[in-house]
Amino acid sequence: MKLVGKAYGFLKDRGFLPNFGKFRNVVLEGTRNVTPTVLKTSTGLEASKFAPKKWGLSESSGPILVAFLGGLSFLLSQGIDLRPNLTAVLGLAFADSIFLGGTCLAQLSSYWPPNRRRILIHEAGHLLIAYLMGCPIRGVILDPIVAMQMGIQGQAGTQFWDEKMANDLAEGRLDGTAFDRYCMVLFAGIAAEALIYGEAEGGENDENLFRGICVLLEPPLSVPEMSNQARWSLLQAYNMLKWHKNAHRAAVKALESRSGLSVVIRSIEEAMSTNM
Repeated sequence: MKLVGKAYGFLKDRGFLPNFGKFRNVVLEGTRNVTPTVLKTSTGLEASKFAPKKWGLSESSGPILVAFLGGLSFLLSQGIDLRPNLTAVLGLAFADSIFLGGTCLAQLSSYWPPNRRRILIHEAGHLLIAYLMGCPIRGVILDPIVAMQMGIQGQAGTQFWDEKMANDLAEGRLDGTAFDRYCMVLFAGIAAEALIYGEAEGGENDENLFRGICVLLEPPLSVPEMSNQARWSLLQAYNMLKWHKNAHRAAVKALESRSGLSVVIRSIEEAMSTNM
């Protein structure tokens, strides 16, 4: 990652990445106390809309479950008993969740166009905010199998690095500004989904990483402080994505076409230069 960081610095010094790290100091601005009311006033969304759904549940899960049970009941009434097959499928799904962290199910669901689109929007949010914050990005993993092999939980992942935060952690401390920047990137995927869809479904692993890093602080954050930090980070990322919708859209499009990271970054720079 240090080599990756040097590459970004080399290209920025020569004018190829004018927007890399351009908004690095935005974390020093604005109020620090972000209550659920402030979050709703600023975004128009309830705080619950930013909460990742467990097991992929969403507002449409109820009707889907009713339709599934209705269809199963109809087949049984026609003398078609799928219960043995259903038991086998549920057993495999349970084994997948226990031993593989749900990777197989994630792999299958990632091929469903609406779900894959949501994944792209989520990861493009991480990528864009990391780029604007000056955090070098090594790559974006969109295949659940590859993510599992690389030790990334969930369906996808964006690999980014903050040199100051890495150095602080190595010395047993953590600077507040570096922590803020990290949190903004971490919650950017949830913010991107909320911005586009009005609610977030993914991001449970992002929240777990956030809790994990909070315990490294001296002193560790209390539960109310963690909640406020999460809301502050969400609001910062949400606003930045809103201000740079064209750049986010360009990143999604480039990822969707399976372009390399250099093409994705070039698309972001072109979109931002057009806005100026």
